[in-house]
Amino acid sequence: MIGKLKGLVDSIGDDFALIDVGGVCYETFCSSRTLQALPRVGEATVVFIETIVREDMIRLYGFSSETEKAWFNLLMTVQGVGARVALGILSALSPSEISSAIALQDKAMIGRANGVGPKLAVRLVTELKGKVPTGPGIDAGTLGLQTALGEGRAAGTVADAVSALVNLGYSSAQASAALARIVAREGDDTPTEKLIRLGLRELSS
Repeated sequence: MIGKLKGLVDSIGDDFALIDVGGVCYETFCSSRTLQALPRVGEATVVFIETIVREDMIRLYGFSSETEKAWFNLLMTVQGVGARVALGILSALSPSEISSAIALQDKAMIGRANGVGPKLAVRLVTELKGKVPTGPGIDAGTLGLQTALGEGRAAGTVADAVSALVNLGYSSAQASAALARIVAREGDDTPTEKLIRLGLRELSS
């Protein structure tokens, strides 16, 4: 199975890219986020690949990061979510936003993706609650903090700092990611004021 492609961008379509590896072009279906992250045609790139084999086809799905690939596979464990819907979710939301939406049981955020109706949105946040993708490049600290915030288990100082950063215009996903890194360095007993100050520094760097 193909796990990763290193080559040149040959061309980019609406939902796929052709990656030229030694003169052989591989058609890889991608989220719009991955397509936007690709360099220009003719430039070198690395695309993480999930190979799906069916009776009548073999199809490659490409991702800009291992985190996005891991979420693709986790999303497809939910009934009613195939490759097309999973890519639609990854096109509408970044991996950190998906994690935050699931942790906070935010059905409306998940429902922004094409192909996700109200019932499927409920199923996604319900069935994936408490689950996180695993593998290289997965930020377990951020995912853990987002889950703790969603379930009301995060330290009060951390929850207050996240709320303050959100009120200052940052998304919950951005604030959670920044504070997860800070808590890992400083400890979860860090005062709220210091967390906010360090969070602002982290987010502006």
